Amino acid sequence: MRIRATVAAVSGALALSALVTPGAHATTGTPYVLDLSFRNAKVNGGKPIVVGTTHKVTVPVTFTIKHGASVDITADDFHIEVELYRGSFEEPDNTMFGSHPSTCTETSSTTAVCKGRIDITPGYDLLSNANATTWAAKGLAVALNGVDPDDEDADMSKVGRFVQDQITSNKLQRASRLTVTAAPEPVKKGRTVTVTGKLSRANWEDFQYHGYTGQSVQLQFRKKGSDTYTTVKTVKSDSVGNLKTTTTATADGYFRYSFAGTRTTPAVKAAGDYVDVQ
Repeated sequence: MRIRATVAAVSGALALSALVTPGAHATTGTPYVLDLSFRNAKVNGGKPIVVGTTHKVTVPVTFTIKHGASVDITADDFHIEVELYRGSFEEPDNTMFGSHPSTCTETSSTTAVCKGRIDITPGYDLLSNANATTWAAKGLAVALNGVDPDDEDADMSKVGRFVQDQITSNKLQRASRLTVTAAPEPVKKGRTVTVTGKLSRANWEDFQYHGYTGQSVQLQFRKKGSDTYTTVKTVKSDSVGNLKTTTTATADGYFRYSFAGTRTTPAVKAAGDYVDVQ
């Protein structure tokens, strides 16, 4: 699990969880509840987040807030963000957040629109395929009000904090790949065309792509000069994700495989492979 140690490093990832967790600091006083609420939160525009095996994925976060007139959201030591987590709210199995602070623009004296980001790095955030599931989102805000949380004598009763659970949710999916090869090429009209390919997806445990087995994949054909693919037949991937079927050569055009996706894996289409029919 990604753990945040302290809110002091606010120039990078905002370590707000440490301040919104009771008992996180050996200082005096208990932070008061900040007069604030999150609304209309969206992560990645509501679309599933697709992650592969190597590259960091950064997705946008948008939300609005309503706050009391006494809450100064423009203060340098006011910090706010949205985190994704899976598991329980009290003891999440994993948490993901952004490497840059969220920013808010006031729309009135008590409302603001905000935007941030969430960064996901395979090998650091995602250490098992169990993470391909629905994640909940929580909003966190801290008003330090001039208090240094690293000071052992800090009076935390002067700090305002707020956390709101289940402000939205989003799916995390394992990136998919799909290939296709149609042969022979050229081919005589009426002869058999063999179409092979492979369906694979990211594995977040060894950070390689492996065959996605037992999945229904459509073989599709687009005639030369047309913009539309039509489904020829449905094929199932074998025990290592390979695809293979035959069809009859009728006209010049492109063959491709198309996968509709599953709960854990996004839809994907192979680039068409052209066959010259003579």
